[in-house]
Amino acid sequence: MALTAIGTKPQRARGRGHLAAKSLGGRTRLAELFQEGAAKIRLPDTFDNSMEAVIINTAGGLTGGDRMDWSIVAGPATHIDVTTQACEKIYKASSDTAEVKTSISVGSSARVDWLPQETILFDRASLSRRLDVELDETAEFLAVEAILLGRKAMGEAMVEGLFRDRWRIRRGERLIHAEELQLDGDIAALTRKSAVLGGQVAFATVLYTGARAETYLGRVRPLVEAHMAGASQWKDKLVVRLAAADGFALRKVLIPIISALRNGAPVPKVWNL
Repeated sequence: MALTAIGTKPQRARGRGHLAAKSLGGRTRLAELFQEGAAKIRLPDTFDNSMEAVIINTAGGLTGGDRMDWSIVAGPATHIDVTTQACEKIYKASSDTAEVKTSISVGSSARVDWLPQETILFDRASLSRRLDVELDETAEFLAVEAILLGRKAMGEAMVEGLFRDRWRIRRGERLIHAEELQLDGDIAALTRKSAVLGGQVAFATVLYTGARAETYLGRVRPLVEAHMAGASQWKDKLVVRLAAADGFALRKVLIPIISALRNGAPVPKVWNL
């Protein structure tokens, strides 16, 4: 006979990961590494002066009440590429909201490329995310965040739920980029509106800030012209927004954009088209 615990709260995933890098002998080297709970960080071998960090949620996905915290510190003259082992899956939440917080600090003449694979939101998922970035005046930063509202090839769709995304990026003490995204309630009806996604179920934001923003704009605009996408640049900031019918179509546009903003370097090897 099965026994059911009355009033027992379901187990929640918790994770905290921290990585700091320093420059040593002209290469980016590990300075600090901390991982706790479901958060793991792996450092594959690289064949240049940069470091690649693969962050992993060993819980296999998130649901209401789960919490993940990531911290990346790039010391002066370092270069870190941060990605995820796989797409992050956000499952149906019976109660509460999953939370993911990421803080990134980029020192003088350093660069961080924040390149997580897509976040997949299943029906009735509830997720709140926050990205806080502090940049030195001479630092470069590239961020990519892609969202799939269900997996279209699997016949899945996010009909209702909650998704909040908050970005705050500062250079020195100046706020240079802030955005708030919230999809709440009847997601299917909301995203059908032409002013939102026009019925598309995959979308992404790409942001680069650094001295090469104007140069990169000329490389990126030809890549987005034939798609539901746009690119704009102001001073040292370049922003690209794009949407597509599904995850595969999104990646076909997104990967060349990322490569252009990485001076021709490919996406991390863990990405698979």
